[in-house]
Amino acid sequence: MIYAMSDLHGCYDLYIKMLEKINFSDTDTLYILGDVIDRGDGGIKILFDMMKRKNIIPLLGNHDYTAQTLLSKLKKKANDEILAVFKMWLSDGGLPTYQAYKKLSDEDKKELLSYLNCFSVFEELEIQGRKFFLSHTVPSRELMMDFDNIDWQELIVGECEYDKVYFDDKYTVTGHTPTALIDYRYKGKIFEHKNHIAIDCGAVFTGTLGCICLDTLEKYYVN
Repeated sequence: MIYAMSDLHGCYDLYIKMLEKINFSDTDTLYILGDVIDRGDGGIKILFDMMKRKNIIPLLGNHDYTAQTLLSKLKKKANDEILAVFKMWLSDGGLPTYQAYKKLSDEDKKELLSYLNCFSVFEELEIQGRKFFLSHTVPSRELMMDFDNIDWQELIVGECEYDKVYFDDKYTVTGHTPTALIDYRYKGKIFEHKNHIAIDCGAVFTGTLGCICLDTLEKYYVN
C-alpha cells in the first residue's frame, strides 16, 4: 500500500503509533510531505528513523528547508544576517530541533544534513487509476497553471486556494496548513474538497496525526 502523512513537527510517538496502526511493512511506501521537525522535541529522532527506511519518501517542508539551510551555514562563520534569521527560526519552533542537533556527533550531523538536502519538492503518482500531485503545499491556482515557470519555493510556502479546483483529473495532496484553519469542522481530521486532500491535522497542536492510503483513500488517525 502507498500512504501519505505530513507535518509531524517532532511528534515522534504519534509517528510510531501511526506506523503501527497501518501495519507499515517493507512492501509499503510512505510519503511524508514535509515539516518533520520543529515545535515538538522528537523531530531528529523521526528523521533518523526515516533514514533507515528506504520505503519512506520525504518531501521538503518550509521547516525542514530552514533548518537544513541554517544549520549548514552555521558550520561556517555566520554573519549578522544569518544569526538574525537563526534567532527567528528558534522562536518559530526551531529550538527543540537545534537542542537535539547539538547533541549529535559530527558524523551524525553530517549524515542528517545530507539527508535533509535530498528531500524531493513534489511527486506525481498514479495509483489504482487515480492521479496525485504531492507536495508540502501549493500556491494559487493561477501560479500552478504555469507550473513550468513556478518558483519551487512556492511548493513549500505557498497558500493553497482550497475553494478552487486545480486539476479535474488529479488529486492535490498537501500539508502545511492545519485543517482546522481551512475549515474548523475539520479540526484533527483530513480535509477533502474539490480534488484537494489536506492532511495536516495539526498533530503538535491537536494531538491527532492523520494518514491517508492513496490506494483506497482510507483515512487513519492516532492521538
